[in-house]
Amino acid sequence: MHFTSERRLDDGVLEREFTLGEIRGTEIPGTLWTPASAGPAPLILMAHNNGLPKREPRLVARARHSAAYGYAVATIDAAGCGDRPRSAADEQVRAELRRAMQAGEPVDEIFESFIGPLVEKAVPDWQTTLDALSALPEIGGQVGYSGWTALGIRLAAVEPRIAAAGFFAGGYVPQAQREEARQITIPLLLLLQWDDEGNPRQRALDLFEAFGSKEKTLHANLGGHTGTPWFEVDDGNRFFGGHLK
Repeated sequence: MHFTSERRLDDGVLEREFTLGEIRGTEIPGTLWTPASAGPAPLILMAHNNGLPKREPRLVARARHSAAYGYAVATIDAAGCGDRPRSAADEQVRAELRRAMQAGEPVDEIFESFIGPLVEKAVPDWQTTLDALSALPEIGGQVGYSGWTALGIRLAAVEPRIAAAGFFAGGYVPQAQREEARQITIPLLLLLQWDDEGNPRQRALDLFEAFGSKEKTLHANLGGHTGTPWFEVDDGNRFFGGHLK
């Protein structure tokens, strides 16, 4: 792990950019936020949905808030996301998916062919990141995951270090991850936007029911995909506080 820049924010949080050694020919770029308080902090891996960059403003705002709450928070541009290169075939599938969704056409087949491989490629990047972060003296204790549901299910299924997870939406999740959801037994918090135009509500509810966790909570709010109320960030921090600290 190589830190390339750092700055101290107004609330005392330290924000550092880093890179990890080449995976499939490219470096993994990431950002780590650590709280001002001394001593090792529990880690939250924070992932945005399929393809958006680690510098996405909504993700950065959540990460900084959670770091100020006392967590170490990390995010990366996984394979095919942000500044990581994409193949021409990937771009073509993305364009076809957007076109079909805008036209109101069935997208399941396109979605499966696109999101499934994206999840499979992203998981090793996140595990490599977790390995590197776990070696830092300022990070210790349990690990949580927050963000993209499809990736989080797969990561929780194969990574025993994940102790609790907060998922967003959940309408469009590949069939493989829907099957894996039954294996997930860690505490869960699922956020659902009731009027999310890009995530079918009933599918999200069915996924919530499928999770094997004995402790799982569903928070539903009115509004579209990007309308999650800010108080859910505070609730998420409290949720992780009960399981990571």
